[in-house]
Amino acid sequence: MTWVLDDTIAALATHPGAASLAVLRVSGSDALRVADAVFEGAAPLSGAPSHTLHHGWLVWPRGASERQHSTGTRLDEVVAAVFRAPRSYTREDVVELSCHGGPLSTERVLAALLAAGARPARPGEFTLRAFLNGRIDLAQAEAVADLIHASTDRASALALSQLAGSLSERLQAIAERMADAAAEVEARVDFAEDVGGVEVPAHVRSAIAELSAELDEWLAGAPYARAVREGARVPIVGRPNVGKSSLFNALVGESRAIVAPLPGTTRDRVSESLELHGIRVALSDTAGLREASDAIEAQGVARAEEALEAGAAAIWVLDGSAPLASEDARIARRLAGRRAVIVLNKSDLARAFSEEEVRSLGSEAAAFVRASARSGEGVAEVRQALAKCLGVNGHAEVEASAVGNPRHAEALARARAGLERAATAASAGAPGEIVALELRESLFAIGEVTGSAVGEDLLERIFSRFCIGK
Repeated sequence: MTWVLDDTIAALATHPGAASLAVLRVSGSDALRVADAVFEGAAPLSGAPSHTLHHGWLVWPRGASERQHSTGTRLDEVVAAVFRAPRSYTREDVVELSCHGGPLSTERVLAALLAAGARPARPGEFTLRAFLNGRIDLAQAEAVADLIHASTDRASALALSQLAGSLSERLQAIAERMADAAAEVEARVDFAEDVGGVEVPAHVRSAIAELSAELDEWLAGAPYARAVREGARVPIVGRPNVGKSSLFNALVGESRAIVAPLPGTTRDRVSESLELHGIRVALSDTAGLREASDAIEAQGVARAEEALEAGAAAIWVLDGSAPLASEDARIARRLAGRRAVIVLNKSDLARAFSEEEVRSLGSEAAAFVRASARSGEGVAEVRQALAKCLGVNGHAEVEASAVGNPRHAEALARARAGLERAATAASAGAPGEIVALELRESLFAIGEVTGSAVGEDLLERIFSRFCIGK
């Protein structure tokens, strides 16, 4: 898609539906003329200074080609806020009209703005214009959407810090060091006789190693930052009658799932959200994984399998007082390679097997917790183990410049890989052109995060996920 930025756009900037107020935003070179065509106040908005408020009426524009109302018909009482370029969200002329909330009022105001010459804004187009006009970089633009969708205080804090530029500033510092290293290597290639050879000097090799180690450390916190940003789905799985529903109720702190001694009581997923160290966890109690005895149970088992497949991690519950069964071996195979917490439930009863026997089924990488869902013993430990499984570190904090966006993490991983190839080539005495090429590839990957190296297709993918009006 080719983005046209020399026209004027309009959209509802607040949530649709009944509300006390709604805000409609107009941005572009013709924003003040469009607003004046529909605004009836003490004076035209085109003569108003920036960052001022004006009370008046929203009227149907004169000369509109498709008249839904008579010229000059009052549609609503409004307050107009004027923001002149470049001191606006988009760095264009912007007018924001605050009217009464509700579908009818906002539809009429928007229809009037479109009749006056604006066009409907596409998803994320206001923020796209802010990026293309240099007000914010691409990482900051994406933080706008993250802030809107944040579901925990920590997710909001992460988005706010990124919007303020903490991630961008750190990336800029890294990019400058990479560019300096690449420039020195390229200079040695171009002026080998003057600098005494094309070998990559020790201080440049050291700088490359330091940059690689810094990205390594940075990316190590990415799983937790991503979980903070996106939340995590975690199903509780296990064979029937091992205490999954009891543990689910204990973890969420209320009786949401039916608990009964009859195997197969849970036929469908029951979900509830809880917060763990800033991560919004969508916990779900699922049907017991076994060969179903009827069609209804088969649907429940199928949904449990789907939940396991889609989950960021899983809690596998075993009845610690009963011998391991063939279903347990099957579940262990399903969990192979996945992040999981294994809960040996009914710890108040005699143990019927050891952790080593469970590990022999293929669960050597999982965390073990002994618990009694009935008494509450070990439930706090289950929470801690799950938090660690989701990437929480020892102090459960997220740096202001943490990498929570998977697109950013993927690009920085490519940058790190390029640095590692550059380091290997430099150590092997490879031609400086190869080292410089790898450094430039790493620099390009970082540019994909900030937007200094980005194509139209990527912008389309990013901003199409935004809501209209932002």
